[in-house]
Amino acid sequence: MKNLIKRRDFIISASAGVAGAGLMNNSFLTGRQTQNIAATGRRIGIIGLDTSHSTAFTRALNDSAAGPEFGGFRVTAAFPRGSSEIKSSYERIPAYTEEVKKLGVEISGSINELLGKCDFVLLETNDGRLHLEQALEVMKAGRLMFIDKPIAASLPDTIAIFKAAEYYKLPLFSSSSLRYGTGMAEIKNGSIGKITGADTYSPATLERTHPDLFWYGIHGVETLYTVMGTGCKSVSGIFTDETDFVTGVWKDNRIGTFRGIRKGKTDYGGTAFGEKGISQVGRYDGYNSLLAEIIKFFQTGVPPVTPEETIEIFSFLTAAFESKKLNGSPVLIDSVLKQAEYEATEKMRDFAL
Repeated sequence: MKNLIKRRDFIISASAGVAGAGLMNNSFLTGRQTQNIAATGRRIGIIGLDTSHSTAFTRALNDSAAGPEFGGFRVTAAFPRGSSEIKSSYERIPAYTEEVKKLGVEISGSINELLGKCDFVLLETNDGRLHLEQALEVMKAGRLMFIDKPIAASLPDTIAIFKAAEYYKLPLFSSSSLRYGTGMAEIKNGSIGKITGADTYSPATLERTHPDLFWYGIHGVETLYTVMGTGCKSVSGIFTDETDFVTGVWKDNRIGTFRGIRKGKTDYGGTAFGEKGISQVGRYDGYNSLLAEIIKFFQTGVPPVTPEETIEIFSFLTAAFESKKLNGSPVLIDSVLKQAEYEATEKMRDFAL
């Protein structure tokens, strides 16, 4: 990819600070900048028709009965190409392409062509290994975007995406729909008091192209972080062919656990422990709550999830993967962050002039 970033300027920007510390905050765009974003239009382009999320979002937005929470936004164009290696993904592309065409979506032959037909982007490609390169092309064109899970297939790529977003002054966010499941908002607003710990679970299907929990365990880990917040210092685990059981210790000595399920009945959920009560969390309620947050982000330019939290979530996933290699020994979050920060800066040289 050519002409993305002037090398000297980007390396100076990318080398400043520690990963996850001060990259961006929720007030990154304010005032006239935000108003300009909100005024640019309501056309949404989708990159990647290899996931059911693409068709679900399109159906919800393009339905004539779509509610006011979607603000009149519509999917107008899509670039089908997603994974060319993950069979469960690329086999879906022909059928999903035909489905969105019936919903009034124009099919584009490239990302560049797509960007001329939309004001905002949903980066839906199922293969997280492609996200950095695809996201850079979107950012160069000045489009706000939501990046679906996983934001990337590695922690260095995750950090590089946010550093590029900082360079281009374009906020973005990524989230699992589980963040907005039943009861999550109430718990975050103090319904059971200060959170003292949490246990969550989700399916944890493995995909050889992605580190273990990056592919599907991300859902349950995102639920854990929605309840616990940031501040995990170490991660350890027990790993078998059928189950992953990962424990995080937070800096204030709270403990959060995640169970990844690969055999028997699978579901999404968990338990949050608070000073005033105990509550169930993390049930899957469909995509509309997440989609409403995406639309609000497109309207305001204010991401509902900070870069710092997303980077720590993927640090947790990485630390769990490293703990598995060490037969379950604890791995410090700071240690994986430090190494990934270096790799992210080096990786971006490949995209510089």
